[in-house]
Amino acid sequence: MNPKEFSSKWLTVSEVVPHVVHVEIARGPVNAFNNELWRAYGALFERLANEGGDIRAVVISSAFPKIFTAGLDLGDAGNLSQDTNSETTDPARIALNLHKHIKEIQYAIGSPERCPFPVIASIHGMAVGIGVDLTSACDIRYAASNARFTIKEVDIGIAADVGTLAYLPKITGNMSLVRELAYTADWFSAAEAEKAGLVSRVVEGGRDDVLAASIELAKRIASKSPVAVAGTKKLITHARDHSVAENLDYTVIWNSATLQTKDMAESIAANRGKRVGKFGPLRPKL
Repeated sequence: MNPKEFSSKWLTVSEVVPHVVHVEIARGPVNAFNNELWRAYGALFERLANEGGDIRAVVISSAFPKIFTAGLDLGDAGNLSQDTNSETTDPARIALNLHKHIKEIQYAIGSPERCPFPVIASIHGMAVGIGVDLTSACDIRYAASNARFTIKEVDIGIAADVGTLAYLPKITGNMSLVRELAYTADWFSAAEAEKAGLVSRVVEGGRDDVLAASIELAKRIASKSPVAVAGTKKLITHARDHSVAENLDYTVIWNSATLQTKDMAESIAANRGKRVGKFGPLRPKL
């Protein structure tokens, strides 16, 4: 892939090692998400999934060491409810327009979940509001020890609506804690996020330290069969949203096809030979 073709005004894309892509959010001064940024974010992951070639893992971070994101840019007219339909005061029409607007944001911020490759959130500094939404939609979350989180929406008079309230109860398994944090907008630390299950690892230090650890994890994932990893991601996500019996039935259907992969024989040979496997792209060019 040519990273420059995927980079945009506030999103820098680079291939840090073969098959591992780094997406850096860089809208100064605090990575506040305006209409243009969240649309670009969603479009980027759609393109990486469909046009990115042999990508096997992606890492997301902020360009700014002290902050991951300040959340939605409330100074942007496109993010303010009273401005989403300026030509009418009819409540029904305003509601329908808001419905479309919120669904579009949800779809964009949730785009990493629809990618066939794992997406790792490398969190450092403050993650406010949409920062929790965004990282919750990623496969894996690593946090620097200086990371701090808040579900901020209640402080601006709304319920969080982009993903946090849907994801967090299932990620943490602690409904009492989720309610406490969502009702109060209290800040919580990286250590508290790890204890709750929101992040799987806290890395001592700041941006550079957690980014290095995230990239190392991405390299390990990228060394595995992309067929196996993509299937595993699909089945875990399905398990989250379905019963055990339904997931087992779905797994039978999925693996009835993927067990025919050549990657299986190569994985076994690589393990026996104590070497890194050699795998083709998940979606080879036809």
